[in-house]
Parts: sequence; C-alpha cells; structure tokens
Amino acid sequence: MNNIDVANQYFDAWNNHDSNAIVATFADGGTYSDPASGGELTGPAIGGYASGLFAGFPDLSFDIVSVASTGEDSVSAQWVMKGTNSGDFAGGPPTGGSITLPGADFITIEDGKMKSVQGYFDQRTLVEQLGLQVIVQPYQIGPVQWGSAVRMNLGNPAKPGAISLTWIAPRSEEEGNKIRDFTQKIIQELPKAPGFLGLVTASLRDKMFSITAWDSADDAAKLTQDGPHKEAMSEFFSGNLGSAASTSVWVQERINAVWVRCGSCDQISSYDRDEGKCQCGEALPDPPPYW
Repeated sequence: MNNIDVANQYFDAWNNHDSNAIVATFADGGTYSDPASGGELTGPAIGGYASGLFAGFPDLSFDIVSVASTGEDSVSAQWVMKGTNSGDFAGGPPTGGSITLPGADFITIEDGKMKSVQGYFDQRTLVEQLGLQVIVQPYQIGPVQWGSAVRMNLGNPAKPGAISLTWIAPRSEEEGNKIRDFTQKIIQELPKAPGFLGLVTASLRDKMFSITAWDSADDAAKLTQDGPHKEAMSEFFSGNLGSAASTSVWVQERINAVWVRCGSCDQISSYDRDEGKCQCGEALPDPPPYW
C-alpha cells in the first residue's frame, strides 16, 4: 500500500463516519490538529473529536479535490467539507446552517500509518456559514471588559416580581467551557420552570454572569433545588469548578410602564395607562416583554 492509498483509507474512514477506523489509521503516538481541535490530539482523543463532528453534522462528508505525494513520507490533500448542523456542536445547539468549507491536510506517513495530520481551513468561514456572529474585540481596556451575551425571551408580558443574579469566575478556558456546558443544560430546563420569564447571560474572560427574571422570589429559589443548576453548585463547592462565585435574588421595588411609539403619529405612550391606544386615536403596537 503506497502513501496515497494510506491517505485515501483515512479519508474513507471519515466519510464512513467510523471514528474507530480513523484512529486505526494512525501510528502509535500519531497526532491530529486543525484550527478547531484545540491543539494536537492523539489516540482516542482523535476519535472523540471526530465523533463530536459526526454528532453535530450527521450528514458530514468530504469531497476530495486532490491527493498528491509531496515527499517520501508526506502527502497533501485538498478537500471540501459539507454538512448541515442539525445536532449539538461545540457546546451549542444546532443552528440548522449548512457548510461548504474548503480545506487542506498535510500528512506525514510512517510504515503505512499516519504519523501526523495537520488540517487547515478558514475558521471564520465555518462560523459565518453556520449563521453565527464573528466579533473581533479586545478582552479589556482599562476597567472596561468585553464579552458575549445571550438572551432567552419566551414572550411573556408579565412584570417580573424577582430578578436572580449569579456569577462565577472560571480558573481556565477549560473551566469556562465546562460552565458554558452547565449553562446550556440550565437554559434547556428553564422554559419548563414555573414562574420563569426570561434570561440574559454575559460571558467575560474572568467572570460569567446569568440574570433571570421570575414571577416571584420563590420561583427563583426552586431552580437551585435540583437538575443541572444544583449539579453545577455541587461542582463549585467540591472544588472542581471556579475560583469564586456569588448568587442573589432581587425583589422589585418599582417597575415603570413599558413605553411604545405610535406607528401613526410617532408619539410615545404608556401602553398600560392608555389601555393600548395612542392619544391620536390609533391602536398602539403590542409592547415587548419587560424582560
């Protein structure tokens, strides 16, 4: 079997969605890396990475554009990765976005096995094809920090009776990813929680926040009694997650009316006070939820 045959065997394993066969093409200590792998992977970690891609893209395939020997023990290949993100991927829910992503592998082969695979593709193109935002910003300038935010809005127009604020400080990027996994699980449970109105999360380099709105403080307290939130708290107090954290529940003193702009005369009116009608006589647009 020549080197190109070895490389084709490797690509066939990917197209067959066989993570064990992918691992079997590598020599002992053989390494794999690409822009999304988080560094060099070896052994079962290669199979785990492949399985994560197959879960996120059940129809994943590689169209091989070219494969060529570039030396006695090296092969280069051009390919186009295709698939639809219909499963969880990289800690996030499916976007439904489809990708057609060109890339290349530079492969070193030893005794009929893959000694190393270095993959290249444009990570920004991958993110944009999935319909995700690409934002370039600093982590911090002076006292000002930047990060990312997520909002969950169920469309409930009720005024919040209580606001819950939680933050936790991760000790590493790995812990930050673990906290995001817990947050994702909690988000999936929240729509079923009695009294839940809405959520905003904010992720910074050294702190991760979640703010939730509830009908009452009692409803907010129930979230901590079981499920992923309780599991995350257990991980924190056992020393396995975060360097510091804080939780609190705030009961409202005053919530002002929602003001909306009339689509006819462009004036602002209080939807509740004016019973949904502008002073010009036209019906006001439905107000957005408080949260």
